[in-house]
Amino acid sequence: MNRIVLGAVFALLLAGAGLFWWQGRAATESGAPPPSVAGGEAASDEPLPYADANGLRGAAPPEADAVTREQRRFDRLDRNRDGRITANEMLAPRAAAFRKLDVDHNNLLTFQEWAVRTANRFSGADGNRDGALTREEFATTRPKPGKHPACRCTPLPRPGARGQGRGAPPPPEESGSDEGDPEL
Repeated sequence: MNRIVLGAVFALLLAGAGLFWWQGRAATESGAPPPSVAGGEAASDEPLPYADANGLRGAAPPEADAVTREQRRFDRLDRNRDGRITANEMLAPRAAAFRKLDVDHNNLLTFQEWAVRTANRFSGADGNRDGALTREEFATTRPKPGKHPACRCTPLPRPGARGQGRGAPPPPEESGSDEGDPEL
């Protein structure tokens, strides 16, 4: 359903962009200058405008408000805009992360709450709930191997090998009496 909606929105945007492009092109063509005279000269004999800018200066550009990175960082933490950052204002961004770790909501963070992932892994692996892991239980905590995509490339032929690429017939086997060889 989402693909259909996204496709419809994209099609409408594309049609709108085409319409604006088409309208803009038509306006440009209607405002184009007339073709030049066969002689190559301009139709009017009026002189081109000229100004002597010796010694003249234009207006100065407006001054930009220079706010440094540190001022922006300070303003982000100073919530009440009194020009001072209190300890509560400084620690406020970290409060949500603390509340997420404080599972029993007593505003005290125990070591088990801080190391919640390891504690959860331990309690999940401790099958008999005796507070210790045997070798078999510990083996369940082994990290899962990362997924590596299979190589889909064709191997390069070894020097001196014939027909070792993809789709090539296997090399002919050597003829000999391998039937009685105990090492094979």
